[in-house]
Formats: sequence, C-alpha cells, structure tokens
Amino acid sequence: MRKKRKKKINYEKIMSRRITVFSVGIILLFSIIMIRLIQIMMVDHKQYENKLKSLTYTTVTGSSSPRGRIYDRNYNILVDNKSLKTIIYHKDKKTTNEEMITLANTVSPHLNIDYSKLTNRAIREYFYAKEPEYCDTLVTEKEREKVSQRKMTARELEELKIKRIPEEKIAFSEEEKKIAFIFYRMNKGYTYDEKVIQSDASDEEYAYISEHSGELEGFDVKIDWERVYPYGETFKSMLGTVSTSTQGIPAEEKEYYLERGYSLNDRVGLSYIEKQYEEYLHGEKPVYEVLSTYETKLIKEGSRGKDIVLTIDIRLQQEVERILTEQILYAKSEPNTEYYDHSSVVIQDPKTGEILAMAGKKFVNGTIVDNTVSILTSPITPGSVVKGGSMLVGYNTGAVHIGERMLDECIKVAGVAEKCSSVSTLGVIDDITALAKSSNVYQFKIAIRVNGQEYYRNMKMNFNQQAFDTYRNMYHSFGLGVKTEIDLPVESSGYTSKDKAAGNLLDFVMGQYETYTPIQLSQYITTIANGGERLQPHLLKEVHSSSDTEELGPLEYQTERKVLNTIPTDPVYMARVREGFYAVMNSPGGYGVGYMSQDMRPAGKTGTSQSFIDTDNDGRIDTETITSTFLGYAPAENPKMSIMVTSPDSSHPNSNTNYASLVTYRISQRVTEVYKWMYGID
Repeated sequence: MRKKRKKKINYEKIMSRRITVFSVGIILLFSIIMIRLIQIMMVDHKQYENKLKSLTYTTVTGSSSPRGRIYDRNYNILVDNKSLKTIIYHKDKKTTNEEMITLANTVSPHLNIDYSKLTNRAIREYFYAKEPEYCDTLVTEKEREKVSQRKMTARELEELKIKRIPEEKIAFSEEEKKIAFIFYRMNKGYTYDEKVIQSDASDEEYAYISEHSGELEGFDVKIDWERVYPYGETFKSMLGTVSTSTQGIPAEEKEYYLERGYSLNDRVGLSYIEKQYEEYLHGEKPVYEVLSTYETKLIKEGSRGKDIVLTIDIRLQQEVERILTEQILYAKSEPNTEYYDHSSVVIQDPKTGEILAMAGKKFVNGTIVDNTVSILTSPITPGSVVKGGSMLVGYNTGAVHIGERMLDECIKVAGVAEKCSSVSTLGVIDDITALAKSSNVYQFKIAIRVNGQEYYRNMKMNFNQQAFDTYRNMYHSFGLGVKTEIDLPVESSGYTSKDKAAGNLLDFVMGQYETYTPIQLSQYITTIANGGERLQPHLLKEVHSSSDTEELGPLEYQTERKVLNTIPTDPVYMARVREGFYAVMNSPGGYGVGYMSQDMRPAGKTGTSQSFIDTDNDGRIDTETITSTFLGYAPAENPKMSIMVTSPDSSHPNSNTNYASLVTYRISQRVTEVYKWMYGID
C-alpha cells in the first residue's frame, strides 16, 4: 500500500494572515475609541461639563434674613426689626483646631462676650482640641485596638477621651472660659455655616474685627437684626419669641426644621404667633456657591419675610390690659380676696371669629404680670354660664317645652345634700325667667327628666350614662371640653370627669362638674351670639408680600371665617335661649343687669361656681373658693362683639364675712364701655 504524503503547512503564510487580521482589529478598535473621544471632547463636551459641575457644585446659605413685620387690624406695627452689629466666623476647610484656638485667643481680649451659658461639655471639647496628645493617654492600647478591629468606632474612642478628662484639668480661669466659649461658637453648626460669635456687638468690638478681618482669617462683621415692639409689653406674650443667632433651631424640633431646608443656626419662632406663622414670617436667606478656592460667591439675594396682619385692635388691647391691672389691684384690697390673683378677658367678633382683644393679668408678689396664656391652658369651673347649652338639651329631648312653668324649690335626692337655686326660692317660673334669674332647680328638674325619671322629694336617681353623654355632646358642640382650634400652637381641652355618681348630673347642668378654658367659654358665647355656628377663633387676618419700603406689600392671603360645626338644635330653640340671655341683662331682677351698658342692648349670662384649691401646697385640696364669670354680646339682635370675663377664686365662703368681690362685674362694665366708645353700637 502506498503511503500518503504529508501536506506541507505554510506557517509563515498563516502567521502573516493572523497578524493582518489582528492589525485590522487594532486599527478598528482605536478608530472607535478615537471617534468616541472626539464625540466626548467636541460634541458632548458641554453635557459632561455640566454633569461634572452638578456633581461638584456646592451651595450654602447665609444667616437668616429679617422676619416679616406683624401689624394689628388697623395696620399699626406691633413687631418690627432693628439692625444689629454682628461678629461672625466662617471656618475654612483647611483650618486646624490649633489655628482656631489661636484665633479665639487673639480676639478674646477685644470682645465683651457673655459666656455664662458655657457648658461642661463645651469646656471638655475645647480642652480635647487644645491638648490632643494628653487626651490620647486617657485611653488604653486595647481600646485603640478595638477601633482597628471594628469593635469600636473612632467617634466612640474620642468620646472616651473627652469623658475621662479630669475635672482639675478643666478648672479654667474666667479668661480661659471666655476663650473656650468663643471656640465653641466658632465650631457650632455645619462647616459652611456662618457662626455668630457676638450678636449685638458694641461699636468698638465691631470696629476691631472690621479693621483686622484680613489678619483674623474667617472673622468678619455684618448687620443682623432683632425684634422690637413699638407697643412695649402690650400683647407681647402672645406675639411670641424668636430664637437668637446663637440658639438656632430648638434641639427637640431639629428634624422638623432640617427637613424643611433650615440650618442649625437659623432663627425661628419659638412660641405663639411667631411660631404659629413661621412659614410666612421667616425670611429667605441669601444663597452662595462654594468655589474651589473655599471662597463663596453670592448667587441669590436674601429677602425679608412676609408681613402678617392680626385681628387684634392694639388700642382696645391696651385699654383691656389697663383695666385688668387696675381692677385686680383694687380687688386685692377688698375682703375675702386672699386667694384671688388673676382675671382674663376675650373680645371677639361673633360673625367672623376674629379676636379683637385677649388679655390675662396676674397678681404676683405685689406686682401685676402677664397671664394671657392661662386663657388657653388653665381650665376653670364655669358655673351657670353653661345653662344656655343645658336648656337646649331640655328642648331637644322634649324634657321641657318652650314656656313651660316649674316650681323653683329646694330639691332633695337620695345621697345628695339639698340643692337650691339661691338663698331663696323663686316660686313658679318659666324657661326665660329660669335663665334670667339663673334657676338651678329648673335645670335640675329638666336633667332628671333627661335621665328618664320625674322628680319627687328623696327620690333615688339612677345612673344613666346616656344622660351624661347627651349633655356632654351638646357642650362639645359649643366648644366646651374640646379644643377650639384657635390658631396658636398650644391649647388645653379642659377636664372631663370620669366620676359615675348619678347625682353628678345635677352638678353637670349647672356648670359644676367639668372645667373649661376661658377661650372655650368665649367660643361658646360667640356661638350663641351668632345663632348657632361654632366658628374657629383666630388671630391671623391677612398675609402680605414683603416690600422694600415701609408700606405693606400686595395682599397674598386673607383668613376666611371657618365654621367648625352648627349646633344640633331647632333654630326656634336657639332663639329661645337668646331671648333668655337678653332677659338676663335687661329684665327686672335679671342677674346680668349692669354688666354691660343698657344702651348697648346686651345679652349674656353670669356664672358663679364653687372651686377648690390647695392653699398650703401640700398636694391636697383644702379650701373652697368662688369663681365668677360673665359672658355677653351686643347688640342682642345683631351682635357686633362678644365678651368673656372670668375671675377664678375671687372670694371664698369660709371666712368671717360673706363679702364677694365684684371684680368681674367691674371689669365687664369698664371694658364694654371702652368698646362702645371706640366702635359704637349701631
């Protein structure tokens, strides 16, 4: 068999072909890369440049701009801004703790700074920054190893060092404490934040920093602001307060404000109107771009906050506060007033819910101080003023009919002491007289019927939760025992009793069972005054854009009346209650005659209630007192105003004299006379 001859392989030719293919591939690959590079460099250059800029672009905000002004309803300025000379510090990324301590030492002799709020923690942090090598000796090698083993963080190790600094090492002199405080302020907040070192610098301090800012790297001066009050202390507590540049945002609200774009050192409203309307009043801060040189460039100007107009009439408010001060001092000279210390007044427009004046004053150690917050937070036992609501329960349930006559007599139910209307019985009376002369018995007999029973002497009252709920729901519909939704950040809902004794129903219907705040009582009387609409009481009237002049800017927002609910009753019944309230103020023997001038054609209701206080601060209620209240409105047929006056503990029965101060009567009379003089009654 013939052998096949091996075909000779041309390796050179194969290698040559492969090199050619490889070379072509390389050329194609480099061509693609070159084309892509040309596209990036020539075509997409701008796009990538913008993308790079967006990734490295950093902006920071300056300190807070001035807040908006606050005006009264007649456009009198209640709160304005005053410029302040301010010393600030802006920390550079490259600045070391050692350099900052040197700066703090340099400026300290030239600043008269209050360092009384320097904390032990701030002192320790200053020492840690000043003596890092010594502080390193305060931790063990094992503890350092834990950091490398990731069993402890570097921050936790640092905390150990700070915590272990001996007290004797931080027993600083006064001058050293001052330096530590300046250092603390230089470090407070974020790196790019302006740190306020001195918020109200003297001319000398301001001039020193201004002249030496080139040498004191990071230190500078600027004009800041503070709130001023042209009407002094009048209504000041309700206007609220604003944090300082060194306080910044409250620690407990840090998350809330940071989520809304605030910085830690921003100035914000801390209480009442300033806090409630922070969204309008806060200024727009200037915005700066952080350059690669660590300098900043202004890219957006700051602006003052929006201006708000309140419903308050500052002239009326001044007079109400003056009358309260005068009458409280006078009452303290009368017998039986040793436990009395405060009264309050609220005047509203019953058609809109606007608050025209709201004031509380208190006698403390011989002087009168503001106590307006008690109107929102301090419930009182209201007494007979609630009988308008009680009467509506009777009408609604059929327990009493319009014009029905009942015998006013001292009544007695099992397990409860005898109860009467007053020192003498009133005889047979109808529903109007029952309101005019504040008959307790008329309400007792209605309540017993609502409870599913009919009164007879020494009867046993059954406990009926539904009866309690019926009265409570009616009171709630007036705003008694529920929040009024006033536009302020703090308000109490009063006290709801859980005592289930059947006889308490009799106390309930005469205002002796649960307690309500003065603002709730004001909402209650305005609801009766306007015929049954429970309106939100409010202090904000308008919001205006900020302007560069002293004039108000364009109107942006106007508060509209807000109806929270309508009283669940037949308008005929509400009209009957209003007729009874008119009789209180105008009929012979009406208990409210004289509380308001007759030519105002007033309607209203008085209330006297038992209260109980702890006179020796041992935690036990030991003394019975009398609280007097008056609620009214005028003119009765078409009300323009409502008034609430209350004087807790204005007298007490367990003394050598039965004298009861007429402080509530005098306040009501004088305040309504001032209102009539200012506004008139058509």
